[in-house]
Amino acid sequence: MTSAKSKVQLTGAKETLLATLYGRAVDSRAKKPILGDTMAVDTVRRLDYDFRKLRMRGGDAAGVALRARQLDVWTARFLTLHEEATVAHLGCGLDTRVYRLDPGPRVRWYDVDFPDVIDLRRQLYPERPGYAEIPTSVTAPDWVDGLPSDRPTMIVAEGLLMYLTEEDVTTLLRRLIAHTPSGELAFDAFSRFALRAARLNTVIVRTGSTLHWGTDPAGISRLSPRLEIVENISALDLPGIEKLPVAYRAAARIAARIPGGLRDMSRLYNCRF
Repeated sequence: MTSAKSKVQLTGAKETLLATLYGRAVDSRAKKPILGDTMAVDTVRRLDYDFRKLRMRGGDAAGVALRARQLDVWTARFLTLHEEATVAHLGCGLDTRVYRLDPGPRVRWYDVDFPDVIDLRRQLYPERPGYAEIPTSVTAPDWVDGLPSDRPTMIVAEGLLMYLTEEDVTTLLRRLIAHTPSGELAFDAFSRFALRAARLNTVIVRTGSTLHWGTDPAGISRLSPRLEIVENISALDLPGIEKLPVAYRAAARIAARIPGGLRDMSRLYNCRF
């Protein structure tokens, strides 16, 4: 590793991965961090990018950390039950999940993202046993064939699926589910109402991104006949929500009392197949 900063040239949806990275770094610097991703702090320091333009406040960072921690919990639980498993981390960005969870020697972990994102990861993060990166769009048709097909598989998608079309989401997940004998899927999703409100999202606006896929629990069941929802949590009900700054907690309490709309804008799903 060198002391020179890595140049960042990401735009659109790819650029949003810097917001989640920065959110984890801001959380890690808090007095009482939720996720405590110190590796994210080091990564931010090593990137040539003006993170100030993302306007990531403490409450926003806590929300990012809460989402990441819940997906970590589900992934870690799966790996506890299946010591010899595959993890397919879709649209991994600059997430450090594989280092946070430190899976055992019989786990095969694959981080999947665009070639320029994977190239950036390789400049920043060390190699580790049982770990591989796949430089491709997740919607490309052939990369799934390179995954082991004889192991239980954990599919993780954080901050990804809402940027794909419904057709792409369905095709991708069905392809992965058909490739493995069994497994789980953990991801976050926006409602259709949230898609309409995206113009109020600072990160979406400043990166020029576009959201496409919004859904609800009924929509999840239509993705594949093999999918069964195990847990389904509103972002306003995530464990640790009480750690948000006072103003954010108050806003969350008010929003949580409103059925439909605000309460269901962002949900996290853990499914079994």
